[in-house]
Amino acid sequence: MAERYYTVTWDQLHRDAKALSWRLMSLGPWAGIVAITRGGLIPAAIIARELDCRLVESVSVVTYDEEKRGDPVVTKYPTAAGDGRGFLLVDDLVDTGTTARVIRKLLPHAHFATIYAKPAGKDIVDTFITEVSQDTWILFPWDTEPQFVPPMARKA
Repeated sequence: MAERYYTVTWDQLHRDAKALSWRLMSLGPWAGIVAITRGGLIPAAIIARELDCRLVESVSVVTYDEEKRGDPVVTKYPTAAGDGRGFLLVDDLVDTGTTARVIRKLLPHAHFATIYAKPAGKDIVDTFITEVSQDTWILFPWDTEPQFVPPMARKA
C-alpha cells in the first residue's frame, strides 16, 4: 500500500471540482462531457452544472480484478462523444496513466481534465488542479466513512 495518504472531504472535492470548472470555462463551449467511471462521475456532475453542459456520457475501463492489476478492458464505450472533438473528458485522478492512455486512444480530440494528478500520468492530462506524489494514496469521500478515532495519547 502507499506510504502517504491524502484524505479528500466532500467539501474539498466540491471546491476542487469548481476550481477545475473555472479553468475549463474559457476553453469551451463544450459539446458534452465524458465521465470516466467510477471516480469521474461526481466531478463530472459538478463540472456539468458549473459549465451548464447537459450532455454527459460515460466510459468505463476495468484494470483491476479483485486487488490484482490486469490489462485494461473497455466495458462501456462513450458512443455519443465520437472521437472526442468538442468533448471534455473528466476523471477524479490520473495515477499511472494506464486507464488514461486507453481512453486517449478512444477520444484523441477530447480535452482531458482531472482534479488530481500524479507524476507518472500527468503528461496525459490537459488540465488538472492538484499534483500529488506518486506514493500518495488519495482517500476519496466515497471510499471512506467518518468514525471515532481515539486520542493520540491513548494510543501511546
